[in-house]
Amino acid sequence: MTILSCKVTSVDAITDTVYRVRLVPETPCAFRAGQYLMVVMDERDKRPFSMASTPFESKHIELHIGASELNLYAMAVMDRVLQQNEILVDMPHGEAWLREDDETRPLILIAGGTGFSYVRSILLTALERNPQRDIAVYWGGREAQHLYDLSEPEALTVNHPQMRLEAVVEQPPEEWRGRTGTVLTAVLQDYGSLADYDIYIAGRFEMAKIARELFVMSVMRVKIVCLATHLRLFNAAGFSAGGWLVIIYIAALRVCAFDRTSPKSHWANAAS
Repeated sequence: MTILSCKVTSVDAITDTVYRVRLVPETPCAFRAGQYLMVVMDERDKRPFSMASTPFESKHIELHIGASELNLYAMAVMDRVLQQNEILVDMPHGEAWLREDDETRPLILIAGGTGFSYVRSILLTALERNPQRDIAVYWGGREAQHLYDLSEPEALTVNHPQMRLEAVVEQPPEEWRGRTGTVLTAVLQDYGSLADYDIYIAGRFEMAKIARELFVMSVMRVKIVCLATHLRLFNAAGFSAGGWLVIIYIAALRVCAFDRTSPKSHWANAAS
């Protein structure tokens, strides 16, 4: 990992609670799509955020920060970003990066709220490497405003007809024309089997936990000899409050997921 000084070049309020922050590091720093950085508040206080930009854009870094009075952890970072022209970051971190072993396998990318920052980096990188790759993006939120930058993935579908976007809102307004309910339910409605897909999920711990149970138990319907053999937990964070990364390998199904609720690290492994 490297400590870098980054110049704050722009801060845009996408909504009342989500900000697009663009940084230029003092020197380019290599990272993988899906990794995150830590904003250095002081020697003992480093706060993780997913990088929404791609490894091809090493000269600048884009963050999507959800900050409000209900999230003082992230608000303190935004206060520093707005008050100072430069911040320190520690990067790169995380194991939930885009796997490169088979770039022909179709992808399912699932985001909850600002989890789109993580999904965005993976989506743009995957399309750069293989413009014809079959990719389905599911972006869910409690309210329509939580899908804060929907126009960008919508525009991508125009030039990439093999890419499909599903916007899902739990509490939609009357004028909403997209899907309703939870984002994970939408995925289950669309696929009878996920065995041939690589799945990347960004959301809260509850979302990752439910995804594991629904996708592995309900959809795959496989016999799990020893779940711990296929389950690895890393301290991946990537969001405003830290978090868990869950990577699950069950049969041919691969799921990469992480949430933003716990800063603790853990490794679970067992012999089969």
